Amino acid sequence: MTSPGMLVIALAGLGLGVWVLAKIGRALASMAEALAAMVVVFVALWWACKVVFWLFSQVVIHWRTSLTVIAVYLWCVWVGWVWLVVNLGGLALILGVWRLLDVTSFDQWCGRPLRSWWLRWAVYHLKLPGWLHACGLSVRDAALPVEVTVNLVGRRKASRATARQSGVQVPKVLGVRSGPSWDEVRVRLVPGQKPEDFDDAARALASARKVARCQVRELEPNVVSVDFQRRDQLASVVQSPAVPELVTVEESAVDLRRVWAGRTEYGHDWRVPLLGSGAHCLTAGASGAGKNSVMWCPLVSAAPAIRSGLVRMSGIDPKGMELAYGRGIFTRYAVSGKDALEVLDGLVEEMESRKREFAGRVRTIPLSTEYPLELLEFDEIGALTKYTDRKTREQIVERVALLNTQGRALNISVRGYVQEPTKDTVPVRELFTRRVCLRVTSKTHVPMVLGDGAYERGAWANRIGDSEAGVGFVWGEGIREPLRIRAGWVSDETVKALEHYVTNGGTARPALGGEGVAA
Repeated sequence: MTSPGMLVIALAGLGLGVWVLAKIGRALASMAEALAAMVVVFVALWWACKVVFWLFSQVVIHWRTSLTVIAVYLWCVWVGWVWLVVNLGGLALILGVWRLLDVTSFDQWCGRPLRSWWLRWAVYHLKLPGWLHACGLSVRDAALPVEVTVNLVGRRKASRATARQSGVQVPKVLGVRSGPSWDEVRVRLVPGQKPEDFDDAARALASARKVARCQVRELEPNVVSVDFQRRDQLASVVQSPAVPELVTVEESAVDLRRVWAGRTEYGHDWRVPLLGSGAHCLTAGASGAGKNSVMWCPLVSAAPAIRSGLVRMSGIDPKGMELAYGRGIFTRYAVSGKDALEVLDGLVEEMESRKREFAGRVRTIPLSTEYPLELLEFDEIGALTKYTDRKTREQIVERVALLNTQGRALNISVRGYVQEPTKDTVPVRELFTRRVCLRVTSKTHVPMVLGDGAYERGAWANRIGDSEAGVGFVWGEGIREPLRIRAGWVSDETVKALEHYVTNGGTARPALGGEGVAA
């Protein structure tokens, strides 16, 4: 039986314990309050620093917009908003008059920067993420949690729950550059994407932007440029140079490595090499696609060099029509398969002669009238590389292959033209270092000419209209993406004027074997 003394001692101990616990609880509560306050202050400072850093980075990245906002604010504070409106109105009037007087200089110095700024913030920054997401160019971060149930006997049953979306990552717009006809939008890819994903979605992006064409260019391993064509600069015919304009041009002024041949879709001159790297060119296109423009326009531009003898022309014309119209400029000329072999044998013999003369002395033969550029124009090459007897066909293919593989350093170039660009028709098509694809009848012809993936990168040659003769896509050495071009149109009168100019008014040119059928 417990005595009263023991009970008092127990109650006293209990009270002491409660008092100690109360003190400890108060101390812990004070410590928790202090820690909570420290955490709140730390988090607040952390977010404040992040906000300040983000604002500073935005000011630095978008410095033009930042300076404009600061200037407008300071103007309103120091001068007043009324004078701001008056000055902006006057500036708009000056810019409008400038545009009316000289639209080219206005667009170069003022129009493009203003248009780029406006399109970035009003169009692409707001709408492009939605377009990319709709075209399947976003990365979705999905998690699949697993629920585990444990029963009383220790057996487990697992069931997979429904996928839960935890966020979507969309490529970020880095910048916009707007030209006369194209908008170039630079975007940074997100992890899990590759540039080929954008190639596959090019047509869908063009539809989303409501433009005719969209092309994707890889700038860096994780940055691509999505280019939208606002206006077609190749809608109208591009005229070739007039022969009278070339009369005063010296042959030394003609750069045979960059001969004018037309215009590009970016509004620049399209120049092609007739000499050196990339001079071997294969042009494919359906009937009426404009192969004659690709053929004749560079020859018109190089007329002074042809006249002076720096360029010696050879022509193989199975139809006997296209090259025959300017027959006078060709030193060698052929129509039939037998005559074509003679022309090719003459070029191969010249190539071997130059090898013997310069082997071990130079790596590239210097251009001169003694050793001119031997330029072969081979129209309808498929007629003699497939649609002729087997023996003649094999001999022609063999000689064209020799010229294509060995002729560059020896100043010998081959330019071929074909309607059907299959491997059976042109067995040596891969030996042409530059290729042009005009309007073709099938989508499958595009990769045959320009290589795998060309159609996905925007070379939609099968969609070129019948009225767009000379429009096509070029690919080759020095060109990373298919480039849309339009060759300069050469009229019949211009061809005859070229022949008259090159032959000094009709004086016969010296023949070098393989004369073939005369025009």
